[in-house]
Amino acid sequence: MAQGKTASVQEDLVGRASVIDGDTIEIHGKRIRFNGIDAPESSQTCADGDGKAYRCGAKAAEAVGQFLAASSPTRCEFVTRDRYGRFVGNCFRADGASVQAALVRDGWALDWPLYSKGAYAELQETAKAEGKGIWIGAFERPWEWRADRRNGKGTTAPIVPLVGVSSGSDGCNIKGNINSSGERIYHAPGQEHYDRTQITLSKGERWFCSEAEALAAGWRPALR
Repeated sequence: MAQGKTASVQEDLVGRASVIDGDTIEIHGKRIRFNGIDAPESSQTCADGDGKAYRCGAKAAEAVGQFLAASSPTRCEFVTRDRYGRFVGNCFRADGASVQAALVRDGWALDWPLYSKGAYAELQETAKAEGKGIWIGAFERPWEWRADRRNGKGTTAPIVPLVGVSSGSDGCNIKGNINSSGERIYHAPGQEHYDRTQITLSKGERWFCSEAEALAAGWRPALR
């Protein structure tokens, strides 16, 4: 993420990093936003390969911490400041490994073409092909997730098509349907429209293993 005005002189930051979230750290009390990538937000949920909701934002932050802990201190080279005044930079471990590249490669962040100019696109394609990190299942791109919430349209529902879940299995027989108005409604066995409700994964529809899981993912129960 590179936006805002670049200062004429700005020193790089080096030191022990504290993790704020999947794309933000703090060094010497200064917030640093990783340049060119975007990770799931702290409160964002995704779906795993079985369609089960999990806290992918928390997982992304954990991945940052584990990666940085392997070789410290962390060094961040200044690129610009964002609209919030944060230092935006390219960050590296003490051994020279790129933090952004590692997070995209491992599937815990996305190449953000608006700011990256495609710098991490190839690594992202590899992560996607190998089903790493959030690519194992379904998710909403972080910048779209934020936009939905700003526009009052947000749910915690992942909208990228699921991988490897084509029918109810292993007891996961609750149908998460999306109607013509975009409303997410789940149908449990025995309800009036259960048998005739079809699940189309390419539309973002999915199976749930429990009503609690469906509710947590942003679906509401069918009225009958």
